Amino acid sequence: MADILDGKTLAERIKQRVRREVASLNKDAVDVGLGVLLTGDNPASVQYYKTTLGACRKTGITAYEFRFADTVSLNELLNSIHAINRDERIHGLLMLMPLPARINARRVINTLVPEKDIDGLGSISVGRLSADESTIQIIRQTGANTMNRDAMNPAAWSFLPCTPFGVIRLLEHYKVPIRGRHVVIIGKSLAVGKPLSMMFLAKEATVTVCHRETRDLGSMTRQADILCSATGKAALVTGDMVKRGAVVVDVGINMLQDGTMTGDVDFRSVARKASLITPVPGGVGPVTVAMLLENTARSARRFNMLHPSMTLA
Repeated sequence: MADILDGKTLAERIKQRVRREVASLNKDAVDVGLGVLLTGDNPASVQYYKTTLGACRKTGITAYEFRFADTVSLNELLNSIHAINRDERIHGLLMLMPLPARINARRVINTLVPEKDIDGLGSISVGRLSADESTIQIIRQTGANTMNRDAMNPAAWSFLPCTPFGVIRLLEHYKVPIRGRHVVIIGKSLAVGKPLSMMFLAKEATVTVCHRETRDLGSMTRQADILCSATGKAALVTGDMVKRGAVVVDVGINMLQDGTMTGDVDFRSVARKASLITPVPGGVGPVTVAMLLENTARSARRFNMLHPSMTLA
């Protein structure tokens, strides 16, 4: 039976560092602010929205809420993003997906200035990750002085997407070997699958990316030393699709009709074959939120260093 990759322990450790960083910034009269933008009432997005607001309260970060009906116009969303870009109280914005299908999501995301793109989804952030300009954040070890060091390091000014970076941090926390391992990722989204593949490549893993057009998915997943699924399709991965001893990371979030949450992995059957497995909830999710807060605090620290206070004589 697999051991559990518990994300709550790591998430709490990250949030403790964030609390200390926020308190330090408060002493410099900097109030760390996070904007949270939600459109519509997608159950998984609403849950993430509420969880993020609660985490902000616990770490001392001020949350600025932007909620819109799914009838919102593109113009209204763009005007809100422009206002957030100018608002010095807000150091980062979490834009919850999906946006309504009629809205050009890439246009909205790319309107956000890169220095506030704390979820790393804008084209500049994605490009810097693809070009290995921001992967120093993945390669080097995270320590107590990380945020201060990164604040003035141009290679670390772009933010990495919180969910895939959280996956890497969770595996490292449990000392799961990555270098030279075969990683199979199900899902090629820009939010998880694509950036996660690039992060594993930066860690020198061999990476296979599967998606809805992949033929005989099981033949691919059974090759994986580390299997990650991020499709939003409940029970997609079953025990017969997993190699014995594999590490299984379930990134999927699916809200069931009874209000409970499940992932992409059939936990019971897969846990019999895997060596380590993430639960849903309680696995990647808590680390994702913690990474979001860490990026927000790092953005605030960088802003404070680049805009020092003027002292009157």
